[in-house]
Formats: sequence, structure tokens, C-alpha cells
Amino acid sequence: MGLELYLDLLSQPCRAVYIFAKKNRIPFELRTVELLKGQHRSDAFAQVNPLRKVPALKDGEFTLAESVAILLYLSRKYKAPDHWYPEDLQARARVDEYLAWQHTALRSSCTRAMWQKMMFPVFLGERVPPETLASTLAELDSCLQLLEDKFLKDQDFLTGPHISVADLVAITELMHPVSAGCQVFKSRPKLAAWYKRVEAAVGEDLFQEAHAVVMKAKDLPPADTAMKEMLKPLVQVLLR
Repeated sequence: MGLELYLDLLSQPCRAVYIFAKKNRIPFELRTVELLKGQHRSDAFAQVNPLRKVPALKDGEFTLAESVAILLYLSRKYKAPDHWYPEDLQARARVDEYLAWQHTALRSSCTRAMWQKMMFPVFLGERVPPETLASTLAELDSCLQLLEDKFLKDQDFLTGPHISVADLVAITELMHPVSAGCQVFKSRPKLAAWYKRVEAAVGEDLFQEAHAVVMKAKDLPPADTAMKEMLKPLVQVLLR
């Protein structure tokens, strides 16, 4: 059996892995794991990833969890062009720096913004206190400012003149609040221009393909009682 990628394109790190593999013409078998159906909790999936999270990778007998580890494994194994994860020590360190920062910064605020603004009221029928949403959107705005000031600066891409895995990880995060109607790029021309450069570098068709699921999330039918019960722990975390 060749390379298998276990993904749900509703998930932002899954989209980053999907885009990277497709853009670099890496042959793989897509194994869809639907998070909203709880398929990641199954015993069968736990054989691939005991953490019960996506994305996950299976390459023969070798399995790997965590999106950053998967992106770097694919980059090295398939000898992706150097700009994705540069050999130069300091250029690579800039990519590593962003990947280390984003987990508890942009990732957190983008996820909560999408769920609080769209998924809770539309999908789960849960009221979100206005002050909670306002606080989350303010935090997102602060993260966007840091993204511009600390990472993008006056460069074409986040870590230099060429696209890297850092840009993929960032743009897939930002499309989460975009799918919920947040005007992430409206008052940020520098970030908007970066977005267009990333989309062009990836290819518009592939970019749209990878984000089709999340952009249609607003049209999901309301969750049933069983699904609401399953998602209760997530609700408690994302409403903090």
C-alpha cells in the first residue's frame, strides 16, 4: 500500500497538507475522516493515529500524526522544491519560527471565530454571548496585526520572497473565519495582497478545491441531538 492521507477538509491543517501534496504532485490515497460524524473517534482510526486527530499519514507500515510533522515528512521524502522548507539555516529557522508561533495564536483565534460566529448559532443552535464573540474577534484582529508586523512585514510571503509551508499553514487558518463571514482582508491591503499571491502560487483551482467544504459549512443541516451531545466538550472549550 502506498501513501495514505487521512483528512477532513473542514479542518484547516488538513487543507494545508492536502494543498501541499497536490501542488507537489505527491501520489496519495485520500482517506476521508468526517470529524462532525465522530469518525476520528473510531477504534479503526485509532490504529492509524492513537491521538484520534486528523490529519494523519500512513506510509506502508509507518504512521505519523500532527500536521507540521506530516508537511515536513512529505517535503523531505518527496524532495519538494527548496522554497517550501529551505535548506538554508536561517531561512528554515524563519519557517520554524512561524510554525511554532501559530499553534497557540492564529490557530486558536481563527477556530474560535469560525465556531462562535457561524457553527454555534447555525449548526448547533447555541447562542453565543455578544461579549464572548467580540472578545474573540478582537483577539483575532490582534493576531492579524502580529502576522503582518512580525512575519509578513514588506515581504511577498511570510518568511521571504517565496512561498513556504508557513504560508500554507497561515492561509488555511484564515479561511476559517472567512467562511463564517469575517472580513479578514477588508481593511488590511497588505494581507489581502499576500492572500492573492498565495492563491496564485498554489493555483486558484487547487485553492478553491481545498476550501470548498469549509466555504459551504454555513449550509450544513442543523446538528441532531446525538451530534450535539458528542460536540459538548468542544463547545465548552471554544466558548471560553
